[in-house]
Amino acid sequence: MTTVTEIERHGLFINGREEPVGARAVIPTRNPADRSVIAEVADATREDVDRAVQDAWRAYDEVWSRVLPQERSRILLRIANALRERKEEFARIETLDNGKPLSQSRGDVEGSARYFEFFAGAADKINGDEIPLGPDYMAYSKQVPLGVVAQILPWNAPLQQAARGLAPALAAGNCTVVKPAEDTPLSALRLAALAVECGLPPGVLNVVTGIGETAGAWLTEHPDIRKVVFTGSVPTGRIVNVAAAQRLVPATLELGGKSANIVFPDADLDAAVRGAARGINLNAGQNCSAGSRLLVHESVHDAFVERLIEHNKSVTIGPGLEDPDMGPITTEEQFQRVQYYLDLGRQEGATVVSGGAPLDGKSDQGYFVPPTIFLGVENTMRIAQEEIFGPVLGVLTFSDDEEAIAIANASEFGLVAGIWSTNLSRVHRVAPRLEVGQVYVNEYFAGYAGGVETPFGGTKASGFGREKGLEALKGYTQSRTVVIRL
Repeated sequence: MTTVTEIERHGLFINGREEPVGARAVIPTRNPADRSVIAEVADATREDVDRAVQDAWRAYDEVWSRVLPQERSRILLRIANALRERKEEFARIETLDNGKPLSQSRGDVEGSARYFEFFAGAADKINGDEIPLGPDYMAYSKQVPLGVVAQILPWNAPLQQAARGLAPALAAGNCTVVKPAEDTPLSALRLAALAVECGLPPGVLNVVTGIGETAGAWLTEHPDIRKVVFTGSVPTGRIVNVAAAQRLVPATLELGGKSANIVFPDADLDAAVRGAARGINLNAGQNCSAGSRLLVHESVHDAFVERLIEHNKSVTIGPGLEDPDMGPITTEEQFQRVQYYLDLGRQEGATVVSGGAPLDGKSDQGYFVPPTIFLGVENTMRIAQEEIFGPVLGVLTFSDDEEAIAIANASEFGLVAGIWSTNLSRVHRVAPRLEVGQVYVNEYFAGYAGGVETPFGGTKASGFGREKGLEALKGYTQSRTVVIRL
C-alpha cells in the first residue's frame, strides 16, 4: 500500500495480505475538507466475511494459540515502535480520511502506539489462581482466550479505536476480524499490513471493509464469532447486542454520551474555559465523551461564558492538512445532522452566542461548522438530551452541588463527566454520585496520552464493558478451572 496521494483501490485484508478488489463493488472514501474521493475500498460480501472468520480460526488453532505470551509481547512492542517510526505516514492517512487536524492525528498515532506498548507489557502477566480444596485436591484456574472476536469501528477516531480493541485482544491470545467504518477504512488496512510486517502471523488480524448493513451485520451475527466489540450509535448498539445475545456470546458496547462538564464557583476559571472548549471542540465535537452539556454555577456564569466566547473567536478552522485548531465534520450525513440540531436549538428557545451556522465560503467545499454555544438551555430540551456529535455546546446553570448532580444525572447516557473545582472535599463528594463510567477532574480528557491505562466505558445508554487499562483484558479472556483428585 502506497501513501495516499491519489485515488487508490484497496481490497480486503485476509490471511496476511491485501487482496485485489477484483469484481467486487467498491465504496468511495472522501476527504471531508473538500469532498474529493481519495480512495475506493472493496465492499465485502457475506462470503468474504465467512472467509475472514474461517482464516482467523485457522490462524488461532494452528499458530496463535501456540505462540508463547512473551513472543506475543514482543510482536506487539514491535508494532508500537513501528507506528512511532511511521507517525507522519499514519497521521496523514488519518487526516485525509477523517478530516481532523494533523496534530490531532499525530496524537492518535502516539495513542495507538501506546496501546500496543501497554498491552505488550501485560501479555505475559495474565495469570490464574490456585484454589485451596484441601490436601486431597489440586485445583487451579487459568485465563484463556475467547478465540476469534469481532471489532466494529467508528469513524471519529478509526486508528486509535482499532488499536484500543486490537491490542488487548491480541495480548490475551485472540484472533480478530475488524470491520472499519465505511467512511474511514484506510488506517485499519494500513495497520493490518504493518502488523504483519512486524511479525504478526497471517490470519491473526483480518480486515473486511464494507457497509454496516451487510458486512457489519453478518459479522455480528456470525456463528463462529466468540465476542463482538462495537463503538457507535445507541440504535446500532441495540441491534448488535441483540445479535450477540441470540448467540449467547459477550459484547462490549461503547455507545456515546451527553456528558456534563460541571464548573463550580471555586474553579480556576481560566483553566476551566480552556478545558470546556477542548471538551467540545476537539475533533470538531465528534467524541463520544465530549463535554456537550456545560453546567456553570450561577455566580460565575456570565464571566465564564464571556471568556468562553472570546476563546472560540481565536479557534482556527480549516482542512486538517493545514493543521488548524479544528477540522471539518467527517461525513456528509453527520454534517446534515449537526445543522439539524443548530436549527432545533433555536426552535426550542435557546440562544446562539457563538457560531451557529456552517462556515460561509468553506462549507460549500467541505463540512465545516464553527464552535457553537447555546445559552438559555434547559435540561429537558432535545439539544441537552440527544447526542449531536459536533462542536455544539449547551450551557446550563445550577445553584448548588445537589442541583448540579441532579442535572448531570438526568440523562439516558452515562459515559463521562467533568468537574472543575479547587475544593477537593467537594470533588470527592460529587464524583462518586455521578452516574458515569469515568470522571475527569480539572482537565477534560484527563490522562496522559489518551488515558490508555485507565478503564473506560459507560453506564445506562452509553453501553457496558470496559476498554483501556488492565481491566480490558478481562473482556478478552474467560476462566477455566481444573480440579485434580490426588
